[in-house]
Amino acid sequence: MRAVLTWRDKVEQCVYDLAFKPDGAQLIVAAGSRLLVYDTSDGTLLQPLKGHKDTVYCVAYAKDGKRFASGSADKSVIIWTSKLEGILKYTHNDSIQCVSYNPVTHQLASCSSSDIGLWSPEQKSVSKHKSSSKITCCSWTNDGQYLALGMFNGVVSIRNKNGEEKVKIERPGGSLSPIWSISWNPSSRWENFWMNIEIEDSEEAIVSSYFQEIPSTLKSAVYSSQGSGAEEDEPEEEDDSAGDDSLEERNDILAVADWGQKLSFYQLSGKQIGKDHSLNFDPCCISYFTKGEYILLGGSDKQVSLFTKDGVRLGAVGEQTSWVWTCKVKPDSNYVVVGCQDGTISFYQLIFSTVHGLYKDRYAYRDSMTDVIVQHLITEQKVRIKCKELVKKIAIYKNRLAIQLPEKILIYELYSEDSLDMRYRVKEKIARKFECNLLVVCADHIILCQERRLQCLSFSGEKEREWQMESLIRYIKVIGGPPGREGLLVGLKNGQILKIFVDNLFAIVLLKQATAVRCLDMSASRNKLAVVDENDMCLVYDIHTKELLFQEPNANSVAWNTQCEDMLCFSGGGYLNIKASTFPVHQQKLQGFVVGYNGSKIFCLHVFSMSAVEVPQSAPMYQYLDRKMFREAYQIACLGVTDTDWRELAMEALEGLEFETAKKAFTRVQDLRYLELINSIEERKKRGETNNDLFLADVFSYQGKFHEAAKLYKKSGHENLALDMYTELRMFEYAKDFLGSEDPKETKMLIAKQADWARNINEPKAAVEMYISAGEHCKAIEISGDHGWVDMLIDIARKLDKAEREPLLMCAHFFKKLDNPGYAAETYLKIGDLKSLVQLHVETQRWDEAFALGEKHPEFKDDIYVPYAQWLAENDRFEEAQKAFHKAGRQGEAVRVLEQLTHNAVVESRFSDAAYYYWMLSMQCLDIAQDPAQKEVMLGKFHHFQHLAELYHGYHAIHRYVEEPFSFHLPETLFNISRFLLHSLTKDTPLGISKVNTLFTLAKQSKALGAYKLARHAYDKLQGLQIPARFQKSIELGSLTIRSKPFHDSEELVPLCYRCSTNNPLLNNLGNVCINCRQPFVFSASSYEVLHLVEFCLEEGITDEEAVSLIDLEAPRLKRENKWQEITSNNAQTLRLDESMDSVGEDDPFTAKLSFEQGGSEFVPVVVSRSVLRSMSRRDVLIKRWPPPLQWQYFRSLLPDASITMCPSCFQMFHSEDYELLLLQHTCCPYCRRRVDDPSP
Repeated sequence: MRAVLTWRDKVEQCVYDLAFKPDGAQLIVAAGSRLLVYDTSDGTLLQPLKGHKDTVYCVAYAKDGKRFASGSADKSVIIWTSKLEGILKYTHNDSIQCVSYNPVTHQLASCSSSDIGLWSPEQKSVSKHKSSSKITCCSWTNDGQYLALGMFNGVVSIRNKNGEEKVKIERPGGSLSPIWSISWNPSSRWENFWMNIEIEDSEEAIVSSYFQEIPSTLKSAVYSSQGSGAEEDEPEEEDDSAGDDSLEERNDILAVADWGQKLSFYQLSGKQIGKDHSLNFDPCCISYFTKGEYILLGGSDKQVSLFTKDGVRLGAVGEQTSWVWTCKVKPDSNYVVVGCQDGTISFYQLIFSTVHGLYKDRYAYRDSMTDVIVQHLITEQKVRIKCKELVKKIAIYKNRLAIQLPEKILIYELYSEDSLDMRYRVKEKIARKFECNLLVVCADHIILCQERRLQCLSFSGEKEREWQMESLIRYIKVIGGPPGREGLLVGLKNGQILKIFVDNLFAIVLLKQATAVRCLDMSASRNKLAVVDENDMCLVYDIHTKELLFQEPNANSVAWNTQCEDMLCFSGGGYLNIKASTFPVHQQKLQGFVVGYNGSKIFCLHVFSMSAVEVPQSAPMYQYLDRKMFREAYQIACLGVTDTDWRELAMEALEGLEFETAKKAFTRVQDLRYLELINSIEERKKRGETNNDLFLADVFSYQGKFHEAAKLYKKSGHENLALDMYTELRMFEYAKDFLGSEDPKETKMLIAKQADWARNINEPKAAVEMYISAGEHCKAIEISGDHGWVDMLIDIARKLDKAEREPLLMCAHFFKKLDNPGYAAETYLKIGDLKSLVQLHVETQRWDEAFALGEKHPEFKDDIYVPYAQWLAENDRFEEAQKAFHKAGRQGEAVRVLEQLTHNAVVESRFSDAAYYYWMLSMQCLDIAQDPAQKEVMLGKFHHFQHLAELYHGYHAIHRYVEEPFSFHLPETLFNISRFLLHSLTKDTPLGISKVNTLFTLAKQSKALGAYKLARHAYDKLQGLQIPARFQKSIELGSLTIRSKPFHDSEELVPLCYRCSTNNPLLNNLGNVCINCRQPFVFSASSYEVLHLVEFCLEEGITDEEAVSLIDLEAPRLKRENKWQEITSNNAQTLRLDESMDSVGEDDPFTAKLSFEQGGSEFVPVVVSRSVLRSMSRRDVLIKRWPPPLQWQYFRSLLPDASITMCPSCFQMFHSEDYELLLLQHTCCPYCRRRVDDPSP
């Protein structure tokens, strides 16, 4: 830093105060009783202002630049406009010591020896506040909220803008150390934040604080948080005045200078920051730079000193001949004005020199005079090292950093060898004062340059070597080497260039030129040397031969590319010049100095900032390409070029058949297409192909140079490849021209390919016509079908010969797909494909045509009826589906369908449907049983399914009774059904049938009808079953109440065996047979009463047809008296055959056959002869005419007057009246669902 005097003036009186107009154009000087107005640009006195009668002590300008104020020993304050006109005057009781404008509200504070006055333009009067001591100085905070007052008794009073004291700071010196000058730091709070958190001893600190630009809102937030934390122990005063913020939340810094020769800093809360700084003189004035980074301090030492904002002295601005009473900084500039006791006014410009160092991508520079910032030019990371002293020199090399301070040199090192590591720590400290022009650091040494002398010092400060040069050293640079043996490149003013090794006393002269050296650099391989001389000439030498290779004008700095031996750049005249090998220079605009060149990045120093500029290496790359130097061009491209440049390099290398370079370049741009081409060519070369014309032809074809490729294909004898290329590119006219022949086969092939192309470009109609012309009917049909052109398909199908089966089948396929079955049938008939025709009828459900075709061709019967049956089943037409399955001979499938339907009906509790389906299944099994191989299995299934059908038919009523509240059944019917089910469920219970429901129904109906014993048995059985909660109470109540009933059953309910006339118990252990004769009971399928029927069998030798014919004879019988007698008792009414009459056998031979020995254990059926058959009446006999292999069953009614009806389909028996009623209700048999109008049995 140095100060340059711009202008100086001298007045007769002492200059007590100065004030700049906010725009810096004018300077107001308080000299004697006058105000002097100067032009700051050249020091011209513009106008003196008279208004005060005594010495003017103070002057201040408002921040808006509209007015300024002056205070005098005459006790008055005058307000002046910017036009230098006085507009207002007010007075105090004592002389005015200082004035200051609020930077926000423009409120004026004027301080006298005894009070303080506050005036604002919108107020008519001045509000005044008493002071306990003489006020010597005052200053407003940046936000205008608080005013600091410096007292003669050593006290600093901080007041709000209403004049109320908020903080009082008492200095240790008291009245012996009057406060003579104070000032608030105008800097941003972020800068203050850095100051507040600085480490006390920077030499021992590990610096790892990365910082970047942070938005202003965040800066403020971070700063406030820091301030709050630092001051949380401070007491907080409450103040109800508007706009008065909490003191703890502020970070404004107050600088205080007293005549105890101390400089101190305080926070707004009154807490001192750091320690007092000793000055060794009495300070009279203190002033901050506009941004708060520096402090000016003047006083009894007759000079103005420059301090950092932390209080570190940097140097003197200018020596004076008397005390300095005032000094100020011109707003937003580096100009300083000084006012002295002898009336001297001096105007200086401060010039701050750049102190920095660079090694590869690390740049270290001085900031705020006492800080060092290390910047990584690639990642843009930064680290700040706070030295708290003036930084004089900086040197950086690899992982070392040297900083020269006034009294010592600090050596830092990186924590790790990582190239991105930015954490530095102190390695060594040399506590000595050095004077040098240049500083260089190596791995283990520092090099000091002092005019002509170089000194090599170890890190401990010991001098190891010294070199004396012939001339002044102009440039020095470390060029690398092993630790402790690094090489230095030194340029002298006399043009001599030397290389010095730090472990060698002898310097090596590389070369000597006529002009002074200004800048030096050596290439990466140490073979070439670039020099910039004092005539701005860049000269490049071969180090070994000392030969001047070339020279270029207009250079101020030069740098070799560290990654490429033959490339360098130099700057000058506002241009960047890049030179590759001996090619012409490539220029582009650039401001600043080139200091480094690494790959495609050029490091440029412009004014005070270092930047890394990304420079594409396109120009030198193309220079190499023009000379077909592909490998060298590739090396340049690796430094950094655009994707377009890479592609151009790849193409040029490919055309030059430099496949290795081309492959690398295409890999860089990720062009797989060309990489595949290169790989294929390399494979062919490995197989022994050496025809470069053929390789180049492939390259041209890939590049779109088709005609050149065709010529090369023809030249190499591969015309077929040229033809394939043209056809694939749809260049059919070129292909025909290339062929030059009228070969029909070739022409046809070209037409087919042209049709392929037309198809691909979405011209289908043209493609169809071309395919037909080329005889490619299948492709024409495919396109027509895909686009739904039925007319075109019809035309093609009718023109085709019936022998062309494949295209005709394709036509039929598309006719079906396009919903034109008529044309499809026509096509199938044309080629005689009847099976496909049948499938067509089936798929379109045109059953009539299919049946007609099946009649003519029985071999297609299965192909028709099986799909028909499946279709019927899918449409819930199961009876018709069964018939269709029968016709197709697929009984197994019919059975499987019905089994699934039956299972579903049971699961869904549709027991009536389940009974119907099981009956159908049984009849289906009976049909299948006609096959001798399956007879036994199917008959077993028949009887099983018949049994299940009867069970589910009966259980349907029980389920409805239990589950449906409004179902109606007679109690006797429910009683009979539940008994029937109970006797039938002696073994396994079928799925869906509930024993609980059955027993529950039996218990309730038995109790209601008087069968108390049976009811008690049912309730007892229920106790051993899991009962649903809804029946629990009812069953428990019934179990209790049945015990109050007699322990016997009503005789009216007891069933009678019509064969042996035995009364059977209601609970029969044998099941639904007579306990005496074992004759099975025949039940009505509606009321489940025991019918008066007895089954009989035919004697051996009598056929069913003969038996029917004998029964139909109806031989006349003698009429006899009724031999039945009615006997009525209290509980029963019975019919008894009078045995006293004539022998029964004489009148009714069948009745005679009913005799049975009491207590037989085996069932003996009734067997009748021909004579007995002749004696029977046709109306008394019911015949179940089962289809084979079953035999017919014969039943004789013993009460001919009680009519019984048998369904001719399912052979179930009903009381005639019940059957007729059910037919009226359902229009069909309730069991097999045979409709009334159905003529079939």
